[in-house]
Amino acid sequence: MIENRAKEIALLVLDVDGVMTDGRIVMNDLGQEIKYFNVKDGHGIRLLLHAGIDVAIITGRESETVRLRAADLGITRVYQGIKEKEAVCKKIMAEKGLEMDQVCCMGDDLPDIPMLRCAGLPVAVADATIETRDAALYVTKAPGGFGAVREVCEIILKAKGKWPEFKGNNEKTKLGFT
Repeated sequence: MIENRAKEIALLVLDVDGVMTDGRIVMNDLGQEIKYFNVKDGHGIRLLLHAGIDVAIITGRESETVRLRAADLGITRVYQGIKEKEAVCKKIMAEKGLEMDQVCCMGDDLPDIPMLRCAGLPVAVADATIETRDAALYVTKAPGGFGAVREVCEIILKAKGKWPEFKGNNEKTKLGFT
């Protein structure tokens, strides 16, 4: 069932704190924010983008760290300081001409639930609130910030037949990009 839904996905919408990160926000003495991102999640996002699947970030907080991480990954649709995530998700869908079944949204907490309802494939991370998990069709095995995004990227790419192939030790690896 999940694979059938994943096969249709053209857009992955991500929350940040608790999904792309483990939810911790560290502040130094200068008031600068530090977030911990998972490199495997990042590589999964790059694979999605390379396969032609768009990725957007919709987060309730504003952070230069998020802008920098998104730019590093090649994510151009970044919406920060958003309280009504559902409205922004619907706006992106309308701009791209997408139907609900073409969208996967990932969240971890109560503000994400309306956004999850926009998606044909609503996903909660393993350590999401009970309410958020109840609103999801799929709950990741990994918690937020520890490979949950990569898990979903792999599900989507494998369902679409776009997961990289690796041949024997002496043969060229087909990654689809360098």
